[in-house]
Amino acid sequence: MTTTTLAVLVPLLPFLGAVAGLLLGRTAPGFVRPLAVLPALASFALAVLVAARQGGGPAIDAATELTPTGSVPIYLALHIDGFAALVAVLVGLVAGCVQIYSTGYLRDDPRYSSYAALVSLFTSAMLLVVYSGDLIVLLVGWEVMGICSYFLVGHYWETPEARAASLKAFLVTKLGDVPFLIGLFALGTDAGSFRITRILGTVAGGGLHHPTLVALLLLAGVAGKSAQFPLHTWLPDAMAGPTPVSALIHAATMVAAGVYFVARLLPVFQASSAAMVVLAVMAAVTMAGSAVAALAQDDIKRVLAYSTIGQLGYMTGALAVGDRGAAVFHLLSHGAFKALLFLAAGVIIHAAGTNSLAAMSRMSHLRDRVPDAYWTMTVALLALAAVPPFSGFFSKESVLGAAERAATGHSGHAPGAAGWVVLVSALLTALLTAAYAMRLWLLAFRGRGAEAPDHGRQPLVMNAVLWVLAVPSLAFGGLAFRLLPDWFGGGDLTPTLTTSVLGTGLALTGGIVTYGAWRHTTARAARAPLGAVAAHPEADAGVVEAEAIASHAPAYGDIAYAPDPADPGRLLLGPLHRHAAVGFHLDAVYSALFVRPVLAGASLVRFLDREVVETYVRGAGALPRLLGAAVRRAQTGNVQTYVSALLAGTVVLAVAAVLVATGA
Repeated sequence: MTTTTLAVLVPLLPFLGAVAGLLLGRTAPGFVRPLAVLPALASFALAVLVAARQGGGPAIDAATELTPTGSVPIYLALHIDGFAALVAVLVGLVAGCVQIYSTGYLRDDPRYSSYAALVSLFTSAMLLVVYSGDLIVLLVGWEVMGICSYFLVGHYWETPEARAASLKAFLVTKLGDVPFLIGLFALGTDAGSFRITRILGTVAGGGLHHPTLVALLLLAGVAGKSAQFPLHTWLPDAMAGPTPVSALIHAATMVAAGVYFVARLLPVFQASSAAMVVLAVMAAVTMAGSAVAALAQDDIKRVLAYSTIGQLGYMTGALAVGDRGAAVFHLLSHGAFKALLFLAAGVIIHAAGTNSLAAMSRMSHLRDRVPDAYWTMTVALLALAAVPPFSGFFSKESVLGAAERAATGHSGHAPGAAGWVVLVSALLTALLTAAYAMRLWLLAFRGRGAEAPDHGRQPLVMNAVLWVLAVPSLAFGGLAFRLLPDWFGGGDLTPTLTTSVLGTGLALTGGIVTYGAWRHTTARAARAPLGAVAAHPEADAGVVEAEAIASHAPAYGDIAYAPDPADPGRLLLGPLHRHAAVGFHLDAVYSALFVRPVLAGASLVRFLDREVVETYVRGAGALPRLLGAAVRRAQTGNVQTYVSALLAGTVVLAVAAVLVATGA
């Protein structure tokens, strides 16, 4: 079987599994789980085979004209280079793990069949984006992922949080997709083709007429899909969906699509220095802001959501300094340990007997109750904090090294200003990332919150998947930076001494300072009874606010718990905590700038429609109705009345005739 045929089967198998799952979900429920798991695993195996055959060599290209358009043709095309081959392997691995994990996590869910089919369709759409060699076909996968995320985030549609989150995710990403679509059309018009190879050839020849405009339009869609500032606000709220969905979205699909798109078309963005600076600023604000917000979150999944936003900022930062090898290297590394983090969080949530809540301030004694999640999450958090020798250290250092080279003028692919912006923000984010990773570990596994009900040991498949993902989280980085340069066009991924020392030193500082703050808050909280801290004379505004929030938060099972006051995040952030906890009020800003004006405009249109337009409509209907009533009164059916009217009319006509004749 040819490599091209194998590549076609990679996205096709999950699609067929999704169709079969939807058709047989109700009539043959026994086939649902095999139809969910087997196509995903087969697709992963084929993706590995395609990657082995591609081998980091010349790209595999194949195309057939999909439809004659009369202008710019659309091709059903494949373009598989080293980047595409490896990203497809990541997508297949994470999707297979999520499907296996979900058989245990959602084993009693009545809507599991539709959920599994949508996950398969989601996977197929992302693989289409990865392998596609034509931007219009890529757009199909791009938009299918959007609708799948809408349904999957809103899986628990009975809850208002899930309904609101799914709608918000859909609308915010569509807000970015509108300029993205315009940018694709402009790019295709300039290049005379939607084929990626021809577009890159046009850019290399200087044939792109509006590079800045096209790049900025495309960046709007990337910001929405990959949750970058200022269109990142949908991602933390999307945690209302099932935890395996969160793992899939954050690790291998949806948010990775935007970064991958920029990496694939990086020369288009490099054609405009202004676009590269905008990309660098967007990455810097995203990195630092999301890390501060993560340090203030209580729900474990929201911490991980803001963490994903920040790590995606690292990837866009690497792209902003012109190093797509470092960006995709971190995408691959991050995909493994972030999937592990979410699925380990799912074990914790499952142990608590809830759908999605995992408030760290209410956790206690989890190390002994969920040992598999404890050990694997520890590995993943060390990778997230970029502690050597875990995978995140090597991939994050490749980003820092690329930024340092750009800042010092040793890279001709990006403006020096972009390099400095990315480098400074990335180092600050390294400090904050280690801080919130340490805080999560301390509160989740060494917290003193009230203990949730014990729902017994978790299903074997869930724990097994954690250990599978722990392997690349631990070992991938050390092997990859030696083996992957050929796959990434020969770029150097070796950690540099300066950035390694700075990054690791800042990470260790962030972890140690957070641990010290936790010890301090623990000692202070020990002087007051748990649950009464808000009334304690030494309690600060952050603790009072946490108590107020906790009083409205969902409970574990059917029991509510007081939060753990020993939260180092409040001490470290101080007055900034309350603002960071709500995402720096960006939702309120968007509400004031967009939502309220739109609602006010809708109210005005409603008033004009009811009070003005309908007034004329009612008047137009009232006049014929009055005339009809008058005519109806004349039709009495009384012969004497008719004769009298006839005689009266005759007299009137006779008098009128006489008057006319006299006047004549």
